[in-house]
Amino acid sequence: MTKKQISIIALDPRAGQSYGADVRSLFGDVAEITIYAVADGTVTGRLPYSDLFVVSTDAFPSAEALASHIPPQCPTMAVQASFKHSELERLKTLPSGEKILFVNMTHTMAREAIAQLEQFGINHVQWVPFYPHAVLDDPTIRIGVTPDEMRYMPAGIETTIDIGQRVCTSGMMIEIALRLNLEHLLKTPPFVAYFQSVATNNYSFDKLFDRSFRLASQFHILMDSLSDGVIAVDERGIVFASNHQAQDITHLNVEQVEGQPYSQHFPYIPFGECLQQQTKIPVKVIKVNGTPLNVEVVPILREGTCMGAFAILQRFDDMEDRQTQLRSQLFHKGHYAKYGFEDVIGTSAAMEHTKTVLRRMAQSESPVLLIGETGTGKELFAHAVHRASRRSAGPFVAINVAAVPENLLESQLFGYEDGAFTGAKKGGSPGLFEFSHRGTLFLDEVEGMSMALQVKLLRALQEREVMRVGGNRIIQINVRIIATTNESLEEKIQQGTFRRDLYYRLCTLPALIPPLTQRGEDLMLIMEHFKQELGATFTLSPEVSGFFHRYRWPGNIRELRNVVEYLVYTGQSVITMDDLPPR
Repeated sequence: MTKKQISIIALDPRAGQSYGADVRSLFGDVAEITIYAVADGTVTGRLPYSDLFVVSTDAFPSAEALASHIPPQCPTMAVQASFKHSELERLKTLPSGEKILFVNMTHTMAREAIAQLEQFGINHVQWVPFYPHAVLDDPTIRIGVTPDEMRYMPAGIETTIDIGQRVCTSGMMIEIALRLNLEHLLKTPPFVAYFQSVATNNYSFDKLFDRSFRLASQFHILMDSLSDGVIAVDERGIVFASNHQAQDITHLNVEQVEGQPYSQHFPYIPFGECLQQQTKIPVKVIKVNGTPLNVEVVPILREGTCMGAFAILQRFDDMEDRQTQLRSQLFHKGHYAKYGFEDVIGTSAAMEHTKTVLRRMAQSESPVLLIGETGTGKELFAHAVHRASRRSAGPFVAINVAAVPENLLESQLFGYEDGAFTGAKKGGSPGLFEFSHRGTLFLDEVEGMSMALQVKLLRALQEREVMRVGGNRIIQINVRIIATTNESLEEKIQQGTFRRDLYYRLCTLPALIPPLTQRGEDLMLIMEHFKQELGATFTLSPEVSGFFHRYRWPGNIRELRNVVEYLVYTGQSVITMDDLPPR
């Protein structure tokens, strides 16, 4: 039998290896498991085909970013992590009431893990999150716990407990088996042992799983959908399970409905149509007790036999709140520098000098102003400076100042409070200064900022504090600024469109990015890189090669890439002057 292909994508390589080991322990005999990590650069371009991609929620900043790496038609699912029972038992022995440091890669990850521990009943201690660049200001803390992140444990902690990487949940393993038509594995001893070793906050999972293998498919749905209402029926339409969320939505207790036909209690759910046609019933909008719901019904099929069906119920309000939370998580986790100095192509003296200077500047905490013509790669260098700085573990938040309208730019940079303006999100929103705390804020084309916002920016840089639009609370920030400009700020000062005091604040460490015309043979190195990227095989005639070296390249590297892409579509193996773009 041909082995299935399972690809695991995580943000951190160590987490990816841990998830891969869990999956391999159960599916290694029937599937090839490939591990990718965004942080180590193994996720580049379109990845090879796989029967299933299992992706951690922090790996990509958006669904679009994920889709750019996944081959068409390849299914994806999310990594779900939990703790082993044995590790939870260790933590139950911690001294009651003690302050315990929980050390993880980021503040968000530390808070998420703490919340999960408290759900599992480990709430007899006071958890204190700790992460890279955090400050331990409580000398009484003597115990530290970490999920295999001892590298971030602060010095001076007397007792350290490494509980190991979080493990994949039972529900996740069941979903993998069902998606790959490997449900026959669910009754094997390795799966049963794994299920018994991993903690779950679903009180009914073990009870339902022990009833029979025949109900295994329904169990994984209950596990994975506990945030929604779930009602399950067998092939005769008899209700055998429903979760707390479903009971809350329908106001019916499980004891009232189990063992009875669905039509007595849920006539509005199209179970009959689903069981008869053995096909999924798309989402429908219904009202239950005056509350609008989304209802979807899916059949449970095994070896061509319909074993039952389940319905997923979602309140509109709950669904919107969940989407808001997910977008917030993605917004937090998507801010990181993608490029380093090793990604800068070129060996010319001008470029080597620029890289040397910027590597030194990266070690400073002062603002950096990158000056250069359009298309010279200023943003790439901004990423590289952050990656080489002491803030590399912190966020890298970028915004093109010139591309955002003034009335929107202020709220994006400084945030806003509830009701600050018409259309403001309920509860307000943090600004980019807050999101880039302990990291870097990259202001692209800073010359496009209005005089009014220049005053607010100057104050933020001088006082290291911001105030949200419509607010009255001072928020302390610790942010390094990297700005770029392709215009002469000195001339703008003379014209009265740029503040002199802000200029001197931003221009503490100025760096000139050389144009393509000053980079000699870097031109051909960069062109070869673009040819490989675009799959081009053409060569240049001597006449064209000489012309390229004489040409001014006003658009610099961006223009060069456009030209290479144009030449790809000429279909010529040797490019002559007649093949060049009309301009």
